[in-house]
Amino acid sequence: MSSHPINLALRFLLELAALAAVAVWGWRTGDGWLRYALAIGLPLVLAVVWAVFRVPNDPGPAPVATPGVARLIIELAFFGFAAWALYDIGALAPCLLLSLTVIAHYVTSYDRVLRLIRA
Repeated sequence: MSSHPINLALRFLLELAALAAVAVWGWRTGDGWLRYALAIGLPLVLAVVWAVFRVPNDPGPAPVATPGVARLIIELAFFGFAAWALYDIGALAPCLLLSLTVIAHYVTSYDRVLRLIRA
């Protein structure tokens, strides 16, 4: 189920939403030059970590081969931080929507989650 095109599209949209949430949090939390560093730099760092630390063939090659459990922790920390960022700026409805959608995605991607845990 995890490789179904609709689930892959949902995953991509969740990644973009999480990066946007972190960028908004950085903009609203920072002040002066720190505002720009957090709003631009933090999502950029998170995107690089997301892209670099991967499980081989999940899909495609992995720049830095990472154990499945470690990758799962990275993903959950990424989405968890995005949900917390929305909560921190008072965007409770988007926080709840993101959180529930992430949970639904991982439930429907149970085959991938099991593969990551076993890897």
